Amino acid sequence: VRVVESGGGLVQAGGSLRLSCAASGIRLSDYTVAWYRQGPGEREFVARISSSGATKEYGDSVEGRFTISRDNNKNTVYLQMDSLQPEDTNTYYCTAYWGTSYWGQGTQVTVSS
Repeated sequence: VRVVESGGGLVQAGGSLRLSCAASGIRLSDYTVAWYRQGPGEREFVARISSSGATKEYGDSVEGRFTISRDNNKNTVYLQMDSLQPEDTNTYYCTAYWGTSYWGQGTQVTVSS
């Protein structure tokens, strides 16, 4: 099983990025998928989407700016990040869980002021 994040990079404040979380070895449509971010400090919850896509939740700091979505045909979950701010700079991780959890290796997002 592999979970791979991509789409990170360097962007100016106010800009946008779209992260992707692709899975192989599992049918991602069976799994709830969440995004977290973590640097030297604590892990912070960013967003979560249910297996069907019907339920979405967001962390307080990203509510209204980030949008999580999924394309089960492509076995991929997306995180659209708009109005990025320097405090969004971090390593973003994707996890798929359904009893067992699988984590990706992370993708770095850097927002310059």
